[in-house]
Amino acid sequence: MAMLHQGLRIQKIKNSNELGNFIKLPSKLYKDDPRWVPPLYADEYQFHDSQKNPALAYAIVERWIAYKNDEPVGRIMGIIHQEYNRLHEEKTARFFQMDCINDLQVASLLLQTVEEWASENEMHQLIGPFGFSDKDPQGFQIDGLEHLPVIATPAHPAYMPLLLESLGYSKYLDCVSYRIPIPDQLPALYERVLTRVAQNTQVHLLEFRSRKELKPYVLPVFQLINETYRSLFGFVPMSDSEIDKMVKQYLPILNPSFVKAIVDDKGTLLSFVVAMPDMSKGLQKAKGKLFPFGLLYILSAMRKSKQLNLLLGAVKEGYRGKGLDVFMAMALIKTASAKRMTHMDSHLILETNRTMRAECEKLGGELYKRFRVFIKELK
Repeated sequence: MAMLHQGLRIQKIKNSNELGNFIKLPSKLYKDDPRWVPPLYADEYQFHDSQKNPALAYAIVERWIAYKNDEPVGRIMGIIHQEYNRLHEEKTARFFQMDCINDLQVASLLLQTVEEWASENEMHQLIGPFGFSDKDPQGFQIDGLEHLPVIATPAHPAYMPLLLESLGYSKYLDCVSYRIPIPDQLPALYERVLTRVAQNTQVHLLEFRSRKELKPYVLPVFQLINETYRSLFGFVPMSDSEIDKMVKQYLPILNPSFVKAIVDDKGTLLSFVVAMPDMSKGLQKAKGKLFPFGLLYILSAMRKSKQLNLLLGAVKEGYRGKGLDVFMAMALIKTASAKRMTHMDSHLILETNRTMRAECEKLGGELYKRFRVFIKELK
């Protein structure tokens, strides 16, 4: 049922047509914003499809659109991740995919609706923006908004975090991104690390020329993610069906030369890193559609890009601090330099992850973006 509030109304999504309006609303709201980077709509429809997104099986989810004079002016998604709450003994609800015009009343109506829904479900706090896991875009960007968003990070106008702060939301956690230069020649320190690790006959660097060569390592990569990401905020181990979804989503557009891995003598995966040339300008030109020409725009942007975006990486417990991460980073930098790329985006790193931040800074990385997840205690 529609809810009235100060001349506005909000409507719960009930059918596929309304869901389509929900998915495409941000592109209408932000069509005049030069830094708006739309998602791939094919991925968005899969994200909201319970037959294709296994995470929906673990959560209670509702979606709403706010209207002003019958014009859609905002949207929001409420999530109660039952499995995460059970594992962590929490009663936390989340809001996600919050987008609206620069209007405090609209933002208030959206958030108040999710707050009331969360309270009705006996939740004690509301955090967000945060999706089903750390793999979804998280937070609102609060610093570095002069730079285009990259894949799997938030894209929104600068006023969004200000609206939340005006409505009583405060910092829950921050994530940061580093801009790391890609040198023409490796620093002497790293050359020495490379030489030392390369002399270790018990570990072997794998580099790939085709997706066919990658396929045998896909499952071990996600098994290592499940093993090493357990302590990360928001992470829930991925099921086989979730792994399958991720593979189908990203493998077709991965350039195998930007994937590096290290195995031991028995072929056991010890570490890996996955990166991808930036596609943001291609997504803008494609307007979120792969066809008829969107895929060509995206691939063209990736070929021309001077920026490499780090996506995933992990080192097996027991092998950390032995230079494997540096070994992979240097191999990745060599590949990127050969393709005349100039810098890397580190992707989101928890502000409290001092080890990872230190590695970025050793490589000359500059903190250039900050993202904030907000919290509000519920009465």
